[in-house]
Order: sequence, then C-alpha cells, then structure tokens
Amino acid sequence: MKILITGGAGFIASHVADAYIKEGHEVVIVDNLATGYLKNLNPKAKFYQMDICDPAIAEVFAAEKPELVSHHAAQISVPLSIANPLLDAETNVKGLITILQNCVTHSVNKIIFISSGGAIYGEAEEYPTTENYNPKPLSVYAINKMVGESYLYFYKHQYSLDYTVLRYANVYGPRQVSHGEAGVVSLFIEKLLNGETPTIYRYPQEDDGMIRDYVFVGDVVKANLLVLKTGSGEAFNIGTGIETSTVNLYKEIETQMQTGIIPTFGTARQGDIHNSLLDSSKAKNVLGWEPSYSLSEGISEAIAYFKEQR
Repeated sequence: MKILITGGAGFIASHVADAYIKEGHEVVIVDNLATGYLKNLNPKAKFYQMDICDPAIAEVFAAEKPELVSHHAAQISVPLSIANPLLDAETNVKGLITILQNCVTHSVNKIIFISSGGAIYGEAEEYPTTENYNPKPLSVYAINKMVGESYLYFYKHQYSLDYTVLRYANVYGPRQVSHGEAGVVSLFIEKLLNGETPTIYRYPQEDDGMIRDYVFVGDVVKANLLVLKTGSGEAFNIGTGIETSTVNLYKEIETQMQTGIIPTFGTARQGDIHNSLLDSSKAKNVLGWEPSYSLSEGISEAIAYFKEQR
C-alpha cells in the first residue's frame, strides 16, 4: 500500500519507513527537518520538505493519495512544552488536526498515531500502567498527546477514519538525536565519546534517579508493522515492563564503553516524572507483539552507531 509518514526523517519514523519499504510498501515522507535529517531518508521514499501545519500539505495528499498515514511528526520536548505551550499546541494539536482533515478529504483509510506512554499517564497510581488507566498528564506535551487521542476517536466516530494509537515508552537506538532535549541514551553515549562528564537528573532522596521503561527502536518498528492491518480503534502500550533507573542506565552504557567517567548530578527538570513503567500485555495479546532486545543488546547497537558516525 502507499503510506505517508510524517516526521519520516526523524529518529524513530525513519526506521519505520525503512521497514515499510522492505515489506514492499510505497512510502512518502513529509518532514520539515527541524529535528530530522536528510541522511536518515531511505532513497526509495519520496520526500517533501514541509511542515505539517502548512496548508500546502493538502497538495501532497491530493498528488500522492496515501491509503494510510503514520503520524510521527511532533514537538517532543517536555520542558519546551511547559515553557511555550502555544508552540507545542501548534504542532501537536493543530498539526494533527491538519493531517486528520486531509485524511478525511482525501479518503485515507487509517492513521497510526504516535502517543507517549512515557508521559501521558503522569505519576500513575497503577504501576506498571495499562491502557485502562485514566491519564493524568503532568506536562503540556502529555496533555496534547491525550488531546490528540480524543481527536482520533472523534474522527472515527464522525468520519469513519480508522486509527491505531501506539503509546511508546522511552525509545532509544541508532539515529536518536543527541542534542537539546533528547533521549538520555544518546546524550550519555555522545558525552562519553567526547570524553565529557554527563549529568544525571534526579529528585531529592532518589539517589538512583528516575525510573523509566527503555524500549529499543527495532522493537518499536515491529509494532508499527503489525498495526498496519490490526488494532482498529485501539491504543497500545509499547514498552518492556522492565524498570531501569537513570543511574543503572548510565552504568550499563559506561560499562560497555569503559571510559571510567563518573557522572555529576543535577536537579530534576520541569515535567520530569518520578517513575514510568508500561504494561504491554495488551499489545502481546492483541497484536502478537513483544520486545526482543535486552537493554544490553540495544545499548550495544546504539554505541556502535554513534561510533560509526564520528
């Protein structure tokens, strides 16, 4: 089928594009290159450099006539969303509505929407957290992801636009950006490769830092393949269900890189959640999805990638 991927030059979506192309699908990518890179683009994909809020995106839909949209494009910085709520809403709400309107106008069959299991639930009282838990978002980013899911429900009810929501845990792996508000795995690796001292952010009395669920990008790609034809009208957590503190994450990376660098510690940032852990049983039971990579295996691939980029 023909698939339009928003944000397809970015970290996760570029891997998804590669997998779709490998499976024989025709892929069209829309990306404004704010956080994506041309080097991530599969040469077999057709590329439009464009913002998802640009009204001209209607011309892309009209020309390409995609059957399915994979919507990965987003403003992903939690602190930035708190500092500038309107900017976050511009991309994560207005941008989504623009895509949804075009899906309806141009008879798209389905949209896959990328939400955030790592943020949307807030400080969840259910732990590990299932999809049945009522989200209590603690950042503008998380609020707007929750709003996005509500729009999907409306568009399915009103216009019969099918959808599947994937609520990612903390995704890491090759191509992850290592600057600004980015994934901690890539930040740690790049710092150590440069001989610099990384900072571990933590709350008082939590010496090991915050707890997260780290899922390898290759496992996330598998979920994106499965929901091309399944998961209608449903949301799925995509995580490992394994707790990893920031300190233990750093130890795993440093042990593999053997730098001997001791990290410094900083105060938790606005919007940082103490503990986040996903229950992905639903994805296993409904989609047949489960993670294959251990943290050690995934970190090894990420380190190898960043070394190759130097």
